[in-house]
Amino acid sequence: MTEQEIYADLSSKFGDKVIEFMEEGTLNPTVVVDAGAIAKIVTYLKDEERFQFDSLMNLAGHDADVETEFSVIYHLVSTELKHYITLKVFTSRDEPKVASIAEIHRTADWHEREAFDLYGINFEGHPDLKRILMEDDWEGYPLRKDYVPAEFYRGMRIEKVK
Repeated sequence: MTEQEIYADLSSKFGDKVIEFMEEGTLNPTVVVDAGAIAKIVTYLKDEERFQFDSLMNLAGHDADVETEFSVIYHLVSTELKHYITLKVFTSRDEPKVASIAEIHRTADWHEREAFDLYGINFEGHPDLKRILMEDDWEGYPLRKDYVPAEFYRGMRIEKVK
């Protein structure tokens, strides 16, 4: 099944919650969906016999520009049917939140924690959303375009990478 066919099915099933199909300017064809519908769409893609997207290969946060919102990108694969789809959602910079899919795909657990830790994206409903790479008392989110590193951490000077 092609990405275009999957997009057509999702559009038919979820209506305006499926926003667009992107082919140009991206490595993989991508279906952009409403952030509020991501858990329902991922569940459908996993449970529907025609799709069987049983594996979340990756989930990644992204900050394209300090003027726009953040995005979260999901790479799903069907190990049985040998097809692949990329989903993308957008969330605001001011209050970045997306529904967790950790209960649908257990591999999302650490991926969501990483996106939370590095971008500050809150995955609502996550079973244990806490930092995974940075120290618990670290201030800010290092992969945000507007991140300004502290000069000191716990009394030690932080050397800037050139």
